[in-house]
Amino acid sequence: MFTGLVTDVGEILSVEARGDLRRLRIACSYDPATIALGASIACSGVCMTAVDIGNDGTRNWYEVDAAAETLAKTTVGLWTVGRRINLERSLKIGDELGGHIVTGHVDGVARIVARKDFDGMAHFDIQAPHNLAKFVAAKGSVALDGTSLTVNEVDGDRFTILLIPHTLAVTTWGEKGDGDPLNIEVDLMARYAARLIEAR
Repeated sequence: MFTGLVTDVGEILSVEARGDLRRLRIACSYDPATIALGASIACSGVCMTAVDIGNDGTRNWYEVDAAAETLAKTTVGLWTVGRRINLERSLKIGDELGGHIVTGHVDGVARIVARKDFDGMAHFDIQAPHNLAKFVAAKGSVALDGTSLTVNEVDGDRFTILLIPHTLAVTTWGEKGDGDPLNIEVDLMARYAARLIEAR
């Protein structure tokens, strides 16, 4: 379980194909001694399991395995060496829930339609997958590339978000532009509410 508050920006150091799996080594600022094998870390919104941990003499790193489902349904299949990704350690009992409840189970891939910068901020127009658009509501929450964000306006399958300078500076959002794909996880409560309505 996560909050959507990014705590580090990692970098892909290596990508190795292993049959249907892909092993990724990710540089981070987390102390390797605090990462347990099997720990969950959200990587641009995708909950992934640390399968190896270490330091190469200059940088701390951990490794994860991405299965075929993850490669097909998220942006992980597009990640190459040098790619920067948002990171968040899993929530601990007693931690502040400053964002919203995020599971790390990505629902699909959204896309940036347009970006407009002003006064140090950035306004993004996002295209949601059609089957997920019904879960996105104005003033509601959505997780995009692992970042908990508030939806401003909704128009069909498209919605807008506004990012403040701090968010642009401490996440990968400062690098995002028109056409870029994004991992999207819709709000958990919206998903369950829709399921209850369908069940009736």
